[in-house]
Amino acid sequence: MDKREIFVKMASIEERIGDLYKEIGELKDVIVVLMEENAQLLVENQHLRNRLDRKKTGSQTKQKGTSPVAKEKAKKAVVGEGYDNLARLYAEGFHICNVHFGSLRKEGDCLFCLSFLSGGPQK
Repeated sequence: MDKREIFVKMASIEERIGDLYKEIGELKDVIVVLMEENAQLLVENQHLRNRLDRKKTGSQTKQKGTSPVAKEKAKKAVVGEGYDNLARLYAEGFHICNVHFGSLRKEGDCLFCLSFLSGGPQK
């Protein structure tokens, strides 16, 4: 084998390694997307389970009968429910700001989200 053949073979190996490196990078990006989707689905699944449990409990309470005072308190609790849900989502690691809504927070707190939360529920 002469020097030229060795050089051509090395160039070919280097090109294949570059292609493999590029393919690994693409697969890594796909894995990141799948992991984010999985985390979102787990949170959504847990949220739906909680809602289902609350609905079951609520239907049992309705069967027993509720007083007008209890109904009024329940109405007042619903007013801040959306704000509480957003605060919970933020605590679970998701953005609630209009800039990155729904995406995972990767690097600590988001100033946009915090400024939104500091406003409190609007009544």
